[in-house]
Amino acid sequence: MELRQLRSFIKLAETLNFSEAARELCLTQSTLSQQIKQLEQEFDTTLFIRNSHGVALSEAGVELLPVARKTVGDAETCRQRMLDVGNMAIGNLNIGVTYSFSPILTETIFSFMRKFPGIKLNICYKPMAELMEMLRHREVDFVLAFKPTLPMPDIESHTLFQNKLSAIVNSSHALAAKSSVGMDELSRHALALPSKGLQARNTLDHLLEHDSHDLKIRIELNDPHILLDLIRRSNLVTILAETSVHNQPGIKAVPIQLPDNEMTGCVHTLGGSYHKKSMCEFVKMLSESVAVKERANAWL
Repeated sequence: MELRQLRSFIKLAETLNFSEAARELCLTQSTLSQQIKQLEQEFDTTLFIRNSHGVALSEAGVELLPVARKTVGDAETCRQRMLDVGNMAIGNLNIGVTYSFSPILTETIFSFMRKFPGIKLNICYKPMAELMEMLRHREVDFVLAFKPTLPMPDIESHTLFQNKLSAIVNSSHALAAKSSVGMDELSRHALALPSKGLQARNTLDHLLEHDSHDLKIRIELNDPHILLDLIRRSNLVTILAETSVHNQPGIKAVPIQLPDNEMTGCVHTLGGSYHKKSMCEFVKMLSESVAVKERANAWL
């Protein structure tokens, strides 16, 4: 049994399509078929059920998949440890980021690139649920997101800063002069909210789970950047994490008066996983950045 055979098995199990799996692995279909056949011969069992309708995992294949993923993951950990010996002269750092964290990353990204020019940064922006799945499959090394409303036993969360859910308005809006705003007042304004599934919306729905306020939701968007641009150009109000407006001109964040209105900014890692040196250095630089220190000092 070889790692390349297990990688081929995993990719085929994920795609259930020989041509697609071969293309993603940069193999010919015959080579892929041969590797799967060698595994089946070694295990003396059928891993895939093939028929005119397509390909499906057999019972044995279902059992092998999580073990194969762990084996390949452990091998990648071994490889990565060896690369780290080279004082981060080369390598990749894969970072998952929710949209709310985007504004506070720029400073750290440029600082890291100057200090470690040989490390390639691969940064993926997605909703938290998708990023956590990527983390579980080791497609990203860590995720920058707020603490989820429900616990995730397989994920370790390390606090960076505390934040509040805030009403976001343009600088000339009537609410912009306030130091905070209650739900009674917010319910009188037309709202443009992030779509369900985005972290700020999940937090809002959780906080208002037993609240009777009838919000005037005029529009929902799954792109926070377009949402903020809409706020700049109108008298609409949106609700996002306070960090969303860091270095954003023309808009203001007004904290919302709600019990337990706390959003904990975290670094999320897979439980028990190896932490790359480059990851540790990036997180250290982020925690020492002006953007994060401003968030932390606001709670002192």
